[in-house]
Amino acid sequence: MKYLRRFLWYIAKRLLGLTILLGVLIIAFYMAMNTANITILLKDGMAMRAEVIMKQEDEAQLEKYFEENFLQVDTTLKVGLSENSPYKDYNITGIDHRLTLEWLWCWPWDNTASANFVERVPKIDGRIKSSLRQQAEETDPSRLYPPDWTSGRYVATLERINGRWKIASIKLLETVE
Repeated sequence: MKYLRRFLWYIAKRLLGLTILLGVLIIAFYMAMNTANITILLKDGMAMRAEVIMKQEDEAQLEKYFEENFLQVDTTLKVGLSENSPYKDYNITGIDHRLTLEWLWCWPWDNTASANFVERVPKIDGRIKSSLRQQAEETDPSRLYPPDWTSGRYVATLERINGRWKIASIKLLETVE
């Protein structure tokens, strides 16, 4: 009886250790999966947002990345698509969008995540529209090229809805050079 009890205790300790190890591995896997999904979503979503603003495109493309509530209150997007947009007089052909993720945290069992990142657009390919070229050359030659994008450090809140991550809010912490 003594040997049977020792044997069962040995098996129980090993099963407990294996269960804990498997639990840690599963948690690490889901955290890595969520981190990868959120990183890609932030990079693609913010790049698409910048392109929609600069190229005056349809904002319906952004619904894949952002929650509808955020799109309705995003002041940068509203100004960028209005008649007051600094990019309305330009034909933008491409942008060099860069997003540097500084911090990201999401538990595997949570439906919300938080991320800090820096967004930069160091290069914008484009020129002023041909109808405005002559006037710009005469008055202000610097207007021939589109204005710089305001780079900034942001904090984003993301939510998982029906198994899919979306950006719920973005808050500008500071502008960066």
